[in-house]
Amino acid sequence: MVRKSHKWPKEGELIVATVYKVLNYGAFAKLEEYPDKEAFIHISEVSAGWVKNIRGHVRENQKVVARVLRVNPKKGHVDCSLKRIREDQRTKKIQQWKIEQKAEKFLELAAKSLDKDLDTAYEEVGYEIMDIFGDIYGAFENSAEEGESVLVDEGINEDWAKAITDIATKNIVPPEVQITGYIDLQTYAPNGVEVIKKALKAIENNDIQVQSVGAPRYRVTVKSPDYIEAEKSLKDSTQKAIKLIEKSKGRGEFLRELE
Repeated sequence: MVRKSHKWPKEGELIVATVYKVLNYGAFAKLEEYPDKEAFIHISEVSAGWVKNIRGHVRENQKVVARVLRVNPKKGHVDCSLKRIREDQRTKKIQQWKIEQKAEKFLELAAKSLDKDLDTAYEEVGYEIMDIFGDIYGAFENSAEEGESVLVDEGINEDWAKAITDIATKNIVPPEVQITGYIDLQTYAPNGVEVIKKALKAIENNDIQVQSVGAPRYRVTVKSPDYIEAEKSLKDSTQKAIKLIEKSKGRGEFLRELE
């Protein structure tokens, strides 16, 4: 079970549930994201069309996405609807839920590294990071990109911050963008070929690749976490190569796109 909160869902919220009992007048389901909470889906909320037999629409052990209609803490359940959801909303919710399942596994691994179990993880840090980052995966994703300081700065215990970051960096590949530009490099120095090679080698690294398009033109490809950083890196690297060529009495020109 993915635990979204130890509280109750809100009216209008989409939830994931597992049907455990189907009766003639409706179905009961366990909420996957809210521990010890269950949903009731009346037969009138199962389908937009006429329902002759409810079992033709829902069955035991089926995972469903439902919209919360009413919350009733006294009765210990929420009234939900299967028909008041668009297909794209259903698909998006299932995708989010699967991501959170993965995140819960990450949290469990972080807990084990501290000799703790998942229940303890939720109580000590799980619900807290959900309040801060919106969900558990958000905390792991942020720490994978920015390091454990992003958690510590939000008041997360340092031991948990390190454990979460260690798991995040091993399992989450940060998002990446890729852009391309071109430079023309020319020099009439006696060792011109070596000068150009040296200039290009000076800007290549794990995130910047240079390929010859056909002298004097070279393609520069930059990978970065976002477009702003990528554009800055492309500009800085190409200007660096041009300045090195100019020192050898050559010339260079940056081209954003080929004509």
